[in-house]
Amino acid sequence: MKTETKKAGWGHRSLMLILMIYLLLPLLATFIYAFAREWQATILPESWTLEWFKEMFQDVRFLEALWTSLYLCIISVVLSLVVMLPAVFIITVYLPKLETFMKGIVVLPYAVPGVVAAVGLIRAYSTGPINITGTAYILIGAYFIIILPYMYQGIRNSLLTVSAVELLNSAEMLGASRYKAFVTVILPNIWPGVVTSTLLSFSVLFGEFVLTNMLVGGHIQTIQVYLYQRVNESGHLASAIAISYFVFILVLSMILMKLGKKVNKGIS
Repeated sequence: MKTETKKAGWGHRSLMLILMIYLLLPLLATFIYAFAREWQATILPESWTLEWFKEMFQDVRFLEALWTSLYLCIISVVLSLVVMLPAVFIITVYLPKLETFMKGIVVLPYAVPGVVAAVGLIRAYSTGPINITGTAYILIGAYFIIILPYMYQGIRNSLLTVSAVELLNSAEMLGASRYKAFVTVILPNIWPGVVTSTLLSFSVLFGEFVLTNMLVGGHIQTIQVYLYQRVNESGHLASAIAISYFVFILVLSMILMKLGKKVNKGIS
């Protein structure tokens, strides 16, 4: 019995190792290429350099594009969180009959291709009283729709996991108002799920290119549009931008997770 368990354990570990190598190998190759000066017919680069990173950080357009992507994603995620958190809570706790309808609504971003969505948004908001084509407003609205499934499903799963209805009823029986019960009982219990949904949504938006390029590519330069414009100039420079982009997302996610834990402790 123990031998079979060990064999199963080694099988799972081997599969996970192969999967990790498969996922990390392209990233490793990109990382090496970003520091390579010449890399033609050898396994490793013939010479190394920091020239591509220096050129990237000296380019004002890169810093501006990074800041633009950052604040647009933050605004979109915060707006989605402010709208979706109370909405999902009310639907899950007080209006469970609407869940079937909401499930159908939140999967629409998956059903509509990015190109079709961009063309529809441009046609809808290029004329008339709401002429916002090419502005940050239309991009924030599109971002809100993109992360709708992640926000809804993450918050809903957290509410169901902690049995929010029972917790709310218990808090009200002990004399707490609905608002106080939500803030002091429900929110601390679902906060890890909310943080996870927020991080996932931010990562999805920070990597979005099709909608961004089609909606505001000629007016607002985000980091995705900047990377697309520079990729044909130099493969080394594009690799340096991609690695910096990945490291930025990783560091930002770690900071947000730390802040989430501190906020959770403060709420508790």
